[in-house]
Amino acid sequence: MAARHAAAHRGRELALGAIFEAEFGQRTASAALERRLAAEKAAPEAAELARALVEIVARERVAIDARLAVAAPAYPVVSLARIDRALLRCGLGEVLHCPATPTRVAIAEWVELARTYSGEPARRLVNGVLGRVASEPAAPDTSDIRALPKTSARSDKT
Repeated sequence: MAARHAAAHRGRELALGAIFEAEFGQRTASAALERRLAAEKAAPEAAELARALVEIVARERVAIDARLAVAAPAYPVVSLARIDRALLRCGLGEVLHCPATPTRVAIAEWVELARTYSGEPARRLVNGVLGRVASEPAAPDTSDIRALPKTSARSDKT
């Protein structure tokens, strides 16, 4: 059991590092992750979780950022430190899109990673945002435009 927990923790660290590295625009998160995995002989479970998280964040980034904007309007995504943005995107990705991981476990893990890699203010922000999003009722999937309700366009020109 401890080995599985350690592998999952390492997988989250690898995903965080890849998402953070991609923030600098030199390579994609997937390429950064594969480079890290090649350099480090990570456990297969760690590599699997890291790949899943990176793929989720890359695919759902717009929806994740939208949820972040609603959950923490005082912290615009673009004004966050890169590491804090990467922590929140990864954490929200896991909470929202990894049903195999219990929500409380995912929140605890990302809060711990925030404490380790960014500090106490980020720990509080990650805990608050993930807790708030986790307590919200399930929202429709906004990544598929066809799932959004149709609204009528109203023109103010008369």
